[in-house]
Amino acid sequence: MTRSAERHVLQFCHGYDGPFLDCARQYASLFAGTGYRVTTVFLTGVADAEVAAGCASDEVLFMEYSSSAVRGLKLGAIGDLRKIAASRNFSFCIAHRFKPIYIALLGTGLRVIGVHHAFGDYRRRTRRLFAHVFRKRLSLLGVSDAVRDDMRHCLPNWPAGRIQTLYNRIDLEAAEAGLVSRDEARHTLGLEANAWIVGNVGRLHPDKGQATLLRGFAAALAYLPDHSQLAILGKGRLEQDLRELALELGIADRVLFLGLVPEARRYFRAFDVFALSSDHEPFGMVLLEAMAAGVPLLATACGGAKEVVEGVGILFPLGDAEHLAQGLQHLAVMDDLQRRQCAELMLDRLRERFSDRAVREAFWRLPQVTELAPRA
Repeated sequence: MTRSAERHVLQFCHGYDGPFLDCARQYASLFAGTGYRVTTVFLTGVADAEVAAGCASDEVLFMEYSSSAVRGLKLGAIGDLRKIAASRNFSFCIAHRFKPIYIALLGTGLRVIGVHHAFGDYRRRTRRLFAHVFRKRLSLLGVSDAVRDDMRHCLPNWPAGRIQTLYNRIDLEAAEAGLVSRDEARHTLGLEANAWIVGNVGRLHPDKGQATLLRGFAAALAYLPDHSQLAILGKGRLEQDLRELALELGIADRVLFLGLVPEARRYFRAFDVFALSSDHEPFGMVLLEAMAAGVPLLATACGGAKEVVEGVGILFPLGDAEHLAQGLQHLAVMDDLQRRQCAELMLDRLRERFSDRAVREAFWRLPQVTELAPRA
């Protein structure tokens, strides 16, 4: 391969499953109109033309490693990335999650901006030592202040300016254009046209706290509109336990387990309320999707969710079914005018803080970015 004279940015992603394809799009779109060409590389996952088209990148490469092949030292991936880095005039690398950060630092001489999407990535002593060894070439971003603060706590000797926040964001126009009407969404999901629906989307996993949601819904049910239902979209190992809890609480006939719904964000207008009961959600992209649909929010007051919802929705303490129930009762009595005002407030929040445009401006103000990448 011959080395190009153009300026390039290397984006290195672990894979494109779940929300991570859109993460690749989000970060590639930061460079639109800047004179930088973005090469996005996926460590795992087979080559896929549809994935490549969704990355908003100038070039997309697939290493096609299996998850098992990138355990241990990852020597093959390090060598492959070294060849890619040698073939382009890369200014720096953006790497998502720890494994790509590890491979990028060992396989290239580039400065690396490491993006972390979860808590606890530097709680292991070995990872803290690794970060310390490469601290001259590594700076870190968390997808929320909560994730940023977790990393700062784990790496107390790092200058605070080297560990910053860059929020996840949404392509607001595309999100709004993809929504279907309330009636079509309810028909597709099999929901009653006249029911009052509390929606929840996420894996059926302890981290997502759906047991608290079931208990709060049960406690509120007598004070909610007639034909109130709780619709849970997602699959996971807790499904049977949650079904049994709904039966125990006497609400099994009001709780709908709808399973995994492809492109669930398109159907959010089916809901009268969106409730997120997660345990320390690092960010909560589903909250942005609900906001784009104009659905009032109820969420746990911890992790990144608090940063998204505070001031535009209702927050309740982690695991507190009683306060969750009170939040549902409050939202149940909103009239049409209040719902419209709430929707406008949420759209303003999206535009000001969580849109592609807003976060692009924030990115180019970050000290680690201004140091690495002067704009054309």
